[in-house]
Amino acid sequence: MRVIVAEKAIAAKRIAEILASKAPRPIKEGRTYAYDIGNGTVVIPMSGHVLNVDYPRQYNNWRATNLNQLVNAPLEYKPSMRSIEQAVRKYGRQAGEVVIATDYDTEGESIGREALTIIGKRGIAVKRAHFSAITPEEIKHAFSNLGELDYDLADAADSRREIDLIWGAVLTRYISLAAARLGHDFLSVGRVQTPTLALIVDREKERRAFKPKPYWELAAIFHKGKDFEASHVKGKFWESPSKLYEKLKPEKSGTVKSVRKSKKSLAAPTPFNTTAFLRAASSIGVSPSRAMSLAESLYTSGFISYPRTDNTVYPSSIKLRKIAESFRGGEFDKEAKLVLAQKKLTPTKGKKRTTDHPPIHPVAPASKKSLPADQWKVYELVVRRFFATLLPSCELDTVRAIIALGGEEFAANGQTMRIPGWKAVYTYSKTKEVELPPLAEGGKVALKSLSLLAKETQPPSLYTPSALIKALEEKSLGTKSTRPEIIKKLADRHYIHGTKSYSPTEIAFAVVDTLEKYAPDITSPAMTSKLEAEMSLVGKGEKEKDAVVADSRKMLGEILTELTANYSKISESLRGAVADASTVGKCPKCGGDLRIIVSKKTHKRFVGCSNYPKCNVSYPLPQKGKVVPLGKGCPVCGAPMIRVINGRRSYEMCLNMNCPTKDSWGKKKANKPKRGN
Repeated sequence: MRVIVAEKAIAAKRIAEILASKAPRPIKEGRTYAYDIGNGTVVIPMSGHVLNVDYPRQYNNWRATNLNQLVNAPLEYKPSMRSIEQAVRKYGRQAGEVVIATDYDTEGESIGREALTIIGKRGIAVKRAHFSAITPEEIKHAFSNLGELDYDLADAADSRREIDLIWGAVLTRYISLAAARLGHDFLSVGRVQTPTLALIVDREKERRAFKPKPYWELAAIFHKGKDFEASHVKGKFWESPSKLYEKLKPEKSGTVKSVRKSKKSLAAPTPFNTTAFLRAASSIGVSPSRAMSLAESLYTSGFISYPRTDNTVYPSSIKLRKIAESFRGGEFDKEAKLVLAQKKLTPTKGKKRTTDHPPIHPVAPASKKSLPADQWKVYELVVRRFFATLLPSCELDTVRAIIALGGEEFAANGQTMRIPGWKAVYTYSKTKEVELPPLAEGGKVALKSLSLLAKETQPPSLYTPSALIKALEEKSLGTKSTRPEIIKKLADRHYIHGTKSYSPTEIAFAVVDTLEKYAPDITSPAMTSKLEAEMSLVGKGEKEKDAVVADSRKMLGEILTELTANYSKISESLRGAVADASTVGKCPKCGGDLRIIVSKKTHKRFVGCSNYPKCNVSYPLPQKGKVVPLGKGCPVCGAPMIRVINGRRSYEMCLNMNCPTKDSWGKKKANKPKRGN
């Protein structure tokens, strides 16, 4: 028997349908299905990692476990999905050959090796199918050119899993115990997660410490057949030019001193690698973790290529024209015709070229009706980016006119599109066109108005999803596969909030401030990037997995020694921050602090006064979702306001259940929950 192991159920079904000479026969195995495709061949699915790495059970009690022992405690790989494990073992032990057909990356190699571990049969022939898209052409080519399983890449994946478990378990337990924050509200610390959080917190510190500096600008509106704007060539005035403004204001007209016309070329974007894709998706309102999830679904359904890649150069093996032709007559017929009208397709190239997977690109057409709305949004982005990389530059005609007004110079800039090029298909990139009237040197233009604009310098921007993904890549924090989940975990653990930009919570400040003071290595990208480099060496076969894991344990042990020496100071700092973070406002009756409290008897949360039992003021709370104090009172009744975040839904509410703004559960009628990414 020949057994083909796929990474997920949908991938197994797709591969079976492609390889079978007739419809594959599904065989129910517990909660999963295997697929008999004839000729003694069965396709069986894994479900991602089926063997979870964890500590032995005796280390489960957080309070009773010595953390120094936990640093060096043994690890176990335990089965997590019994029906899949049984199916893999059942068919694998009947097999003479096993073909690993999981995703071609480090995790895919690890999952493939897990299948072999479950099978546990010696002397079995093992082959590897390498493909970048689940299409008939790619799958058939892969199975006609089988390779070998890369055990070094599997070791690299497992080294990351083990290191992340060890660091996360030890540091999370330490911080949670020090803060007396256990149960569902434990404080999470991670090898990559915490340096990422430090970036967000440090950016917010910069914003809070920022002192705006005033400046002024002079702006004029001239008229020559039509109104047009011009700005003083000096730009910013750091001292108010009020005297100059008063001098120029009476002027009736200006003189065109010069007119310079030129052409500007905007190069087409490069092909999508994972980072560029995630950044583009965030710009259209799809979070990194959601974008990756949707891309994976499109990949396993056979619509786009593998979404985890560093490559920004299309390999010569990709038939670009053939892909473009496949879109004729469909949703992107107009765009396809633009591309195909070119005699030769010359795609753009990025700086990163790898050989594992091509850039993300469409591999089959889909209709808008055939996909859920969110999948279509991502699919359309990938298709339009692909077409954009095959079209010429966008060409603009620009003009810059210098106008003399009372001895001062003002500049008017215009630009109009001459050749749309790639912008005709990549509708996410907008070019503002400003058409100036015909201007000739020496000609007069009427002054319609002159404005003195008072402005201030702005603090550094909050991290947007796009900017954070870019920063993580630049600092070698995480991998292209893990970065979206890192950001999601920070949100899930209530360290950050926001969708268009990320703001840290007070608990985030407390954790980062404490670690930066007493164990700065944990918050530093340098430590994490060093470990990433070590794990890369494992993948290249230049270093042993066990040696890298042992080195990381030693590094963690040194950090834990430093933390232990400062336990009392750290505990005091964190406990104070936890108390502050649970305060939602002042008690209207006695002036005490209104705090979020969890009942020891019912385990339900509510808001109560810190002066209880002298003061019995309390308010109920929704039992699901994160509660974020807003630091403001209700505009109607004055009671404290909170935000409730439940998954991707959030809403503001007043704590006073009798407030006129309420419906049955305290949601403001004018601000119903909105769904976001």
